[in-house]
Amino acid sequence: MAKAVDNTVLDAALDKIATATRASLCSGQPANFAGIAAVALADVTIDSGDFTKADGDTSGRKVTVAAQSGVTVDATGTGTHIALDDGTTLLYVTTCSSTAVTSGGTVDLGAWDVEIADPS
Repeated sequence: MAKAVDNTVLDAALDKIATATRASLCSGQPANFAGIAAVALADVTIDSGDFTKADGDTSGRKVTVAAQSGVTVDATGTGTHIALDDGTTLLYVTTCSSTAVTSGGTVDLGAWDVEIADPS
């Protein structure tokens, strides 16, 4: 028996992620919204204009998070994760290439995708 999901179902989840108002470069995976403060190295304010929804690369749907340039670094460390939050809820966390940063400097966060594949 085949499996299927309508794009509106996948888009609803991606639309929620796109309510994020902050992207944080973190030294580890925060467990929840409050945990971001303990691992955040740099953060930047984002809005709905920083998200673009489209068909997934192989199936399903995706939302691309726009690149952010010149983000001020607040703490020295090695960034390994990027967290998205809306000011009260940790919405999404992903890994990133390890990036050493120094307090007072800046860091560029490249564009990246959140992708939800069709069921198989």
